[in-house]
Amino acid sequence: MMVNVLVIDDEKSIRNTLKEILEYEDFKVDLAAEGPEAIEMIKKKEYDVVLCDIKMPKMDGIEVLEKILAQTSNSQVIMISGHGNIDTAVEAIKKGAFDFIEKPLDLNRLMITIRNAMDKSSLITETKVLRKKVSKAFDMVGESEPIRKVREMIDRVAPTDARVLITGDNGTGKEVVARWLHEKSQRAGMPFVEVNCAAIPSELIESELFGHEKGAFTSAIKQRIGKFEQANGGTLFLDEIGDMSLSAQAKVLRALQENRITRVGSDKDIEVNVRIIAATNKDMKSEILEHHFREDLYHRISVIIIHVPSLNERKEDIPLLADHFNELICGEYGIPAKKIAPDAIDELQKINWTGNIREFRNVVERLIILCPSEIAGKDVMAFAQPISR
Repeated sequence: MMVNVLVIDDEKSIRNTLKEILEYEDFKVDLAAEGPEAIEMIKKKEYDVVLCDIKMPKMDGIEVLEKILAQTSNSQVIMISGHGNIDTAVEAIKKGAFDFIEKPLDLNRLMITIRNAMDKSSLITETKVLRKKVSKAFDMVGESEPIRKVREMIDRVAPTDARVLITGDNGTGKEVVARWLHEKSQRAGMPFVEVNCAAIPSELIESELFGHEKGAFTSAIKQRIGKFEQANGGTLFLDEIGDMSLSAQAKVLRALQENRITRVGSDKDIEVNVRIIAATNKDMKSEILEHHFREDLYHRISVIIIHVPSLNERKEDIPLLADHFNELICGEYGIPAKKIAPDAIDELQKINWTGNIREFRNVVERLIILCPSEIAGKDVMAFAQPISR
């Protein structure tokens, strides 16, 4: 991969020397004699690494750095400091420069710093790509009235620290709502930790949530940090909270009341700062009446209730969902997206989607695998419902 480097220095001899050295190392090098010229160049072209002198006429290096960072987050800026400019170089690091190198330039140090800057640059790019993939997988697709209401609710509630209970049938996308509540909150840079309360045996749920000390029970061979501690500063998503045991419910209630937890086998309190988002497919009022769920905990977790509609309630979103999953799944398989014929969409809209979005995604994936290029209505009829309903 060709690495683009921009050298900004008002001394012609230094510019030319750096160009010669870096081109010998197979970098693509551009030169700028002053700050304003460099800023114009950065507007037109992306640079992986920028070498910028601190002391220059017209615009000093610190101002150039600030303007570069305001324009792009992809370039790593290495400051070149003359003797006596060390304080300024340290200030540059605080403002976002990757590093600084003193004149006269040590070529070994220069190359190591540039390669480290490139590593950071590629790591940032990889992270962005990964985030894009993750956010695409959790896109909230649809323009129907029910899904618009969910989006509006998320936008209103996410910036607060209010606890949210997400209700809806299996497969409707409750986790997607939880993730967007986190992503649009003040806690977005902190952990999002998910616990599926239905998937953990009731005797282990307390250890899972609160952690345990070594020797707390027979299989506790080492200390374990629980999900509450892992989510500290961020969001804890308690999926299928209706399946949580009553003893665990009592401890969760205490954690929410006091913002502190105790590991299993310990008597030491640990302070935690988490936002709780819970989800359930159960009728919580019935669960309370049947004494399966504590009413006081229910009121604690349901400050805001967001109901996620079933796919049958928003069938007008099926064309958008089909395109979304077609692109997503074909991308995962590394193949071009399949063409979906209008009669295939008609057939998909006729189906009773008891498994909601999860079932719909599986059907689209099956059709992508089994249909050569175009997905037609007859294919949907043949492959969409292998189990008679």
